[in-house]
Amino acid sequence: MFLLAVLVCIVVLFTSCSVQWDGARNELVFADAGWDSIRVHNSIAGFIVENGYGYQTDVTTGSSPITLQGLIQGDIDIYMEAWTDNFMEVYSAGIDSGDIIELSTNFDDNAQGLYVPTYVIKGDPERGIAPLAPDLKSVKDLPKYWEVFRDPDNPQQGRIYGSPPNWFADEVLRGKFKTYGLDEYFDYFNPGSDTALNTSIVAAFEKGEPWVGYYWEPTWIMGKYDMTLLADEPYAAERWENGFACEFPGVKVTVAVNKGMLDKAPEVVEFLKNYKTSSELTNKMLAYMQENNADADEAAIWFLQEHEEIWTQWLPEDAAGKVKDALAL
Repeated sequence: MFLLAVLVCIVVLFTSCSVQWDGARNELVFADAGWDSIRVHNSIAGFIVENGYGYQTDVTTGSSPITLQGLIQGDIDIYMEAWTDNFMEVYSAGIDSGDIIELSTNFDDNAQGLYVPTYVIKGDPERGIAPLAPDLKSVKDLPKYWEVFRDPDNPQQGRIYGSPPNWFADEVLRGKFKTYGLDEYFDYFNPGSDTALNTSIVAAFEKGEPWVGYYWEPTWIMGKYDMTLLADEPYAAERWENGFACEFPGVKVTVAVNKGMLDKAPEVVEFLKNYKTSSELTNKMLAYMQENNADADEAAIWFLQEHEEIWTQWLPEDAAGKVKDALAL
């Protein structure tokens, strides 16, 4: 009886380990580095992976450096939105060691800089707004139109809304301000936070008033409102290093996986090699979330329903059919 009991315990132990190992093998973990756009792309890819390929998914949340380190170590399988230049040291180390495999570029048309509502340049006949700065095309044109953007706290100067404090963009804009001599005509207004910056844009749009300041893409603001990025000198390292006298460099935003994915889920790897969107499309998804008080999963369903012509190009016909069947439920 004793030997029989021991044998039963051994069988139960090995059966338990086998179940746990199979479950772990069948689960793919996405990185959530803390912003809405990566969550939407996680939800899109996650829905496809679960319904098109039969894997379970999970999400690990953390800062960019922490989640990238998790990708290197294999605690995270998939990174849908790696802003490569922002954390180049960690990302490059993972690429060089072979622990991170870069599969595709999700989007590389992102931008940041000084924007104005498009009605400032072109007007908006439907709202009865006349163009206030019809020849405004570049950052260097701003001194001609400082009065259009008059600072309510200092009417002798214009106001440019800057980056939230402690962002690298704040350092860039303050340097650019002096390099271009904008400080002679404008006050650099620090909004205090990205929420306050958003509020200033929304308030200007609701009233149809002029506004000029820093912003970036992709964001829900850019998906909801018609904004124009003011041109700047083409990016060049020498200009950038001498007073930031050029446009912000673009950042390649990639889809990357841990090396273990090549064996763990090769068919998912092939799907992710084809995954490609754009800042404009991501703007629209973020705007959908904002306007409909929707979460990332709901925005993903909206995208999959509205843009079948895009995502069906990412995966084989049989997997696409399974995803379509899941959407119909």
